[in-house]
Order: sequence, then structure tokens, then C-alpha cells
Amino acid sequence: MIDKLTPQNLFEHLQESIDLHWVAGTQHATRTINRNLHLNQKATLIGHLNLIHPNRIQVIGKTEWNYLDNLKKNSREDTHKQIFSRRTAAIIISDNIQVPEEFIELANAHQTPLLLSSLSSSDLIESVRFYLSNVLADKITVHGVFMEVMGTGVLITGESSIGKSELALELITRGHRLIADDAAIFTRVGPGVLIGSCPEVLTDFMEVRGLGVLNIRAMYGENAIKKNKYLRLIIRMEHMSIEDQQQLDRLYGTRTMHTILDVGVPEIMLPVASGRNLAVMVEAAVRNHILMEHGHNASEEFIQRQSQFMN
Repeated sequence: MIDKLTPQNLFEHLQESIDLHWVAGTQHATRTINRNLHLNQKATLIGHLNLIHPNRIQVIGKTEWNYLDNLKKNSREDTHKQIFSRRTAAIIISDNIQVPEEFIELANAHQTPLLLSSLSSSDLIESVRFYLSNVLADKITVHGVFMEVMGTGVLITGESSIGKSELALELITRGHRLIADDAAIFTRVGPGVLIGSCPEVLTDFMEVRGLGVLNIRAMYGENAIKKNKYLRLIIRMEHMSIEDQQQLDRLYGTRTMHTILDVGVPEIMLPVASGRNLAVMVEAAVRNHILMEHGHNASEEFIQRQSQFMN
């Protein structure tokens, strides 16, 4: 989780997708926007101009600008000084409103980054909030292979050298898609919702012992790679002897819950032993998980059928 960001971070990311320009205060672009520094708990990181509960990033649109423009001279000057107080991390003016020289001078004098956008204030706030919700969300890196199997986000875990990448490679040849090999980044984007992606440096690559590093996109095409996916199921590979396998619950299997960032995710332990087709078993586990998500529990259905038969 990132607690701090700067106007420079914000500008560099947003300018790739929206129209955004520096107007003043560029020398203070690295000042911290800290979400934990609110003087009032009712303040937010970004919002329309608010002088009672000032936002860390103040957005001035047409409505706000008309309000400022209609103030009498003394009131307008006092309000401008309030806007550029040290509590303000940055100011963004929307709708391509022409910025008066007075505003530029105040921004430089108060060391406040001042930016301009052609977007409406509502669209601008929505874009920035989307970015902030992602960059400031709780994140964790988990060792394993993250894949899309039958449209479901599946994390394959297990001890080193157990064969996670080999299993993933076989799944790829069967038409499923790789998201991240070795390390997957999971972000909590909502209550009970985790989305997984690949670190940029590892994107497209997979290491398979004996073969080295493989470029999956180059070998299998664009459809073999998926950028991100919601995590729905964990498959934990574990070496087990035949004797240990016989001790497993043959009716309900090994389904438990695993917690990541306070989010519970169903986990299935998959025994690894000679002669087992693990790719087929993963596909079966995913199919069964999808059925359970829709209210079909094979174990309960079998018990009910057996009970009816005995009666």
C-alpha cells in the first residue's frame, strides 16, 4: 500500500489518458499528497472546491469559477488566499478556463502546483479518483503462478521446484492464459475483491527449469497472455505419498479458505504424485468451483441421493 504520492506522480500518469497541463508551481511538483494528513476527517483526497472541509486536491470548474468571479474584490482576495493555503496539495482547473495572472502568482507564492484540464470537473474528478483508488489501494506480492483458467482467475502456489511453471505451461498449451509467473501482485479494489496482475519487468515471461526463460506471448500469441484478472480460486500443489492421499476426505476433498489482504479466497490442495494429470485436475477443480458458485454442490447432492436411495 502506498501512503504518499506527489502531484508529479499524478500528472505523469493522467497525462497519458487525459488532457492535463502545468500552469504554475512546477518547482513544487514533488510535494507530498498524504491521505493521512487531513485536518478534518470529512475532507477527501480530491473534490470540487471546498473551503469548509478542504480537499487535498481542489478542483475548480465552471460553477466554482462563477462563484469566485461574482465575489466582491475583498472577499475574492480573501477566498483566493484560503484556496492556496498550505493544506492544499494541488489545484486543478477544469473546462479549459482561462487562468488569471493573479492565480498563477498566488500558486507560485504559496508553493502550490496548479494544473489545467479541458475535461469537465466531474469527469476530471472521476479520472483522478480512479487513479488514486488503484495507486493507494492495499497491495501484496504473492509467490506463485497466476492464470486465467476458463475465465476464472486462478493462483497456483506450492513450494519451490514442485512444478508450478510446468503445470502452467501445460495449461497454456490447452488454451488458458498466463497473467503472472513466479510473482503476482494482488490489489484489494473493493470489499472482498482482489485483482491480480504481473510486475512490469516479468510481463510475458515464464521460467521453466531446463528450458530457461520463455517469452509466452512470442511463442503462443497474444491470446496466451492476460493483463489482469480477479482472483477467485487458489490451487495449492503439495507432494503427498499414496498413504497420505488415502487419508484425505474422499467426499468433500480439500477445500478451505485462504486469506489475502483480509479477503477470503477458496483454496484447494492438489496432491502431486506420479501419474496424475495435474492440468486436467486443475480444469476439473475450476469447473467444480464455478458450479459451486452457482449453487451446485456435488458432495451434498451425492449425500442427498444416497440418503434417498437408502430410505
